[in-house]
Formats: sequence, structure tokens, C-alpha cells
Amino acid sequence: MLKGFFVPLHREGWRFVAAFAAVDVILWCLAAPLGWIGLIATAWCAYFFRDPPRVTPRRAGLVVSPADGVVQMIQPAVPPPELGLASQPLTRVSVFMNVFDVHVNRTPCPGTVTGLAYRPGAFFNASLDKASELNERQSLRLRLADGRELVVVQIAGLVARRIRCEVAAGQALQAGERIGLIRFGSRVDVYLPDGVAPLVAVGQRAVAGETVIADLQSSEPARLGERN
Repeated sequence: MLKGFFVPLHREGWRFVAAFAAVDVILWCLAAPLGWIGLIATAWCAYFFRDPPRVTPRRAGLVVSPADGVVQMIQPAVPPPELGLASQPLTRVSVFMNVFDVHVNRTPCPGTVTGLAYRPGAFFNASLDKASELNERQSLRLRLADGRELVVVQIAGLVARRIRCEVAAGQALQAGERIGLIRFGSRVDVYLPDGVAPLVAVGQRAVAGETVIADLQSSEPARLGERN
């Protein structure tokens, strides 16, 4: 039970937790009510940077969610031009993370990083469609074992001010492997290979590294969801 409660922190979070804790010590010296506020803020900071282990399905062809959150949009869209891909629209699955979700992002499927591109931009609400086009973003191009390509895009949000990508060009990745994180509240887009239909529906909750969002080997049509 305690093991499930004390979740490991991502290494990026330790300095933030330390800074919050240092400020909290000062607040306690000033007044007890301020100290309690600082303690709550420090606990929230530690909660934000949690990095729980995940169990990733290993069957060939499965594409898992790169982020925790709600599937916000599923629609055709052209991948970021800075990756050098053709201007053909592909099915884009967008997963929106709020400030209470785990923000560590993971690889959707096995592949080799053939392209990385960072583009500065605005900080609109990440749940808006225009965020894919106008917001700050970090794009990642993956070549899969069968030669097809898949794109993952980390997008900054309204209060997010930092995208951290932890992979390098030429690196071979496994499904569910950590690729970075975004602070604080944001979105991750996955552009599926041509002809691949999503197996999730808008409004569905996804878990990074675990929820299957597509199957490269399946001919099943796109799924519809119904809220109950």
C-alpha cells in the first residue's frame, strides 16, 4: 500500500521540489498559516513531477498513448513541416494533460528517431485546435521496423513554459520508454501512419505507455465512443 502511495519523482522535479521546500521554510518563519500554504504547494509540486512505472503491452504493431490525459481530438492533419515529411494529412490523436495528470511522456511504439525539431511559439490553451499550429512544440519523427513513420509532438499549453525532450537523433526506442515531459499542463499529438485507424474515441481517458490507441496490423475501422 505504501509502495503505491510513494511514487518516484522524475529527476527534473527534484530541483523544483527543493525550491518549493526552501520557500516553505521561510514562510514558516514568517507565519504558521503561510507555512501551511507553502507545505501544500510543495506537496503539489512533488505530485506533479511523479513518475509512476507503467506496464506496456509488447505485442508487435500496438501503438500506446504517449501521455496521461483525455483524448481531446481525432482528426486528419498535416504533420509539423519542420520534420520534412510530405504535406499529406494523417490521422492525429491528441491527448490533453491537465495539471493533475502525470506529465512524463512515453514512446508510442518501437522505432528509431530519425528527426527532432523544436519550434518556439505561443501559449494558447492546449485543448484548442490552433495549439497544434501556433504553440511552442517539440516534434519527434520515428521510423518503425516496417519502414513506416510515426510522429509525436509535445505541445506547450496555457501555463506550460518548458518542454523537455530526452531523446536524440538515431536513438532506438522501445514502446513505453520515457521521452521527456512538459511543465505544467499541455498536450501530446500522435500522427498515425497512413491508413491506420485509431482504437480510442474522443473523451476517452488514456494512460501513457499502457492504453492502446492504434494497431498497425489491424484493418479495424475507427472506433466510436459513447458516454454512459
